[in-house]
Amino acid sequence: MRSGRRAGRFVVAVGVLIVAGAVELAPEAALAGQADSDVRAGQVESAAWPGQSGTAGAAPRAGSGGGADGGPPVVRTDAGWVRGRVTDEGRRFLGIPYARQPVGALRWREPRPVVPWRGVRAATGFGNRCVQTASWDPGYEKPSHTEDCLALNVYAPAGDRGTKAARTPVDVRRPVLVWLHGGGLTAGAGEDVVPERFARATGTVVVTVNYRLGALGFLGSPALDDEASDGVSGNYGLLDQQAALRWVRTNIGRFGGDPRRVTVAGESAGGRSVCTHLASPTGRGLFRAAVIQSGAYDDCAGRTRRQAAGDGAAFARKAGCPDPATALACLRRKPAKDLLAAQAGFDWGPVVGGRFLPVQPAEAFERGSAAKVPVLNGANTDEGTLFAFAQFDGQGEPLAAERYPAVLDETYGPALAERVARRYPLARYSSPSHAFAATVGDQLFACPALRLDRSLAGRGPVYAYEFADRTSPPFASLRDRGTDFAFGATHVNEVQYLFQHFGLRSPLNTEQRALARQMTAYWGSFIHSGVPRAKGAPPAPDQRTHPGATLSLRTGSAGGTVIDKGVHRAHHCALWDPAAPR
Repeated sequence: MRSGRRAGRFVVAVGVLIVAGAVELAPEAALAGQADSDVRAGQVESAAWPGQSGTAGAAPRAGSGGGADGGPPVVRTDAGWVRGRVTDEGRRFLGIPYARQPVGALRWREPRPVVPWRGVRAATGFGNRCVQTASWDPGYEKPSHTEDCLALNVYAPAGDRGTKAARTPVDVRRPVLVWLHGGGLTAGAGEDVVPERFARATGTVVVTVNYRLGALGFLGSPALDDEASDGVSGNYGLLDQQAALRWVRTNIGRFGGDPRRVTVAGESAGGRSVCTHLASPTGRGLFRAAVIQSGAYDDCAGRTRRQAAGDGAAFARKAGCPDPATALACLRRKPAKDLLAAQAGFDWGPVVGGRFLPVQPAEAFERGSAAKVPVLNGANTDEGTLFAFAQFDGQGEPLAAERYPAVLDETYGPALAERVARRYPLARYSSPSHAFAATVGDQLFACPALRLDRSLAGRGPVYAYEFADRTSPPFASLRDRGTDFAFGATHVNEVQYLFQHFGLRSPLNTEQRALARQMTAYWGSFIHSGVPRAKGAPPAPDQRTHPGATLSLRTGSAGGTVIDKGVHRAHHCALWDPAAPR
């Protein structure tokens, strides 16, 4: 848990949440309990259109494409027809497969194109969640052992004309947001957020994505290297994300979206994924802007091939496949349940060295070789309170003052711990847990986000924000814990200001709803134009011309949204930056 170990601190933090029954931003029960009339995701409703011969290319009857005649919307993708549903906010198409399912011989293979289907595929229920443990989120009390999970969801605003078989005319297409969920790359699903209101308010088409997780998404080994197209294994989950972006480029025009105006965005592990795609040559041209929310932890670092191979060998032994000569074949025979049981304690993340990610993202940014697209990047003021709660108070053992020095030593090492204790004295905080939380949030999220701003400014526009509503209600998993712990502007909490988190309404008060509308305006402006603006509020500062200035998102009673030039100092980054891994 030393700060000098690259990519290790966040693994430990997520491990704490797993023990607590969380898993960071774990999968949410968005829209759980669909109406009884819903057809299970993936089921083909009919072999052919009424009155047609049954061929895959048969067209629907006139008027069936957009719900304009009162019927459900039907759209033709490159793999076949899908039937969605009309809602009060617009149209939704759920559980659309974007790649061949990675089952059987395709386990630990790069994503392949979908096999076309005949007839009309029901797109009214979410696809399966990828393999993951149970969590404390509503509706996710049981683990998922399903590998048949590579699906996405499309939300188009009401009044969209992109519903017929032909593509929507270019001059009326809407910009597109592709959202990558969080969960430490070991948990989560596209259903974590329901973005229909955001889509309507901003005039965008929103796509949310499932991708492979944990060992099934990030296992690396020499044997798998031999199978990889670029000689480097362990990036399956992120390759899934790029496959989804290619699906968007090919198909989103039929849903009313503009494939030339795609913004890729994500929170936490989803934000870290976006950071990786900025540095990935194989992601070029798949998006024209990017949003990173609390995703700069560990400076977006990936594992080396040596690290991935070591993790892979240790995982194989733990899973009961100790012989390197037969380990891969042995692991491929194992049920997903057994692999899931063995994956805890490993650093599941991207691997550097191949065509997908030739060098560490930080190096790509410094070289100027990363995607030269506008970026909106930021973090939350109190990121660390979620992790401190999960480690201490959530276990019924609040951190005691006498233990504080030892915990700092265990976390940061003796040399740095002494300096940390001086910068974060207990007298300044409401409890020792909150003092420790401040160190975690600053070291792991706030200062890396500011470093990323500086790195990205060398290759194009980058706009900095900080979510600073310290009165924000804890997100739903925490609200259900029956605690009065003060979370403040903690990790994940900004998501509910943009989308229906868990598919649920958040208990925002009047001024928080005003802040939510303002944030939606900033994000919507960025998706449309590449510049985040909101009426009556300051524009987000471009780090090329205003280095270090940050858009501080606050409620009216806290002074309103302002430009803050003291964020680096407030988070003690002069302490943390020199200690960051190089």
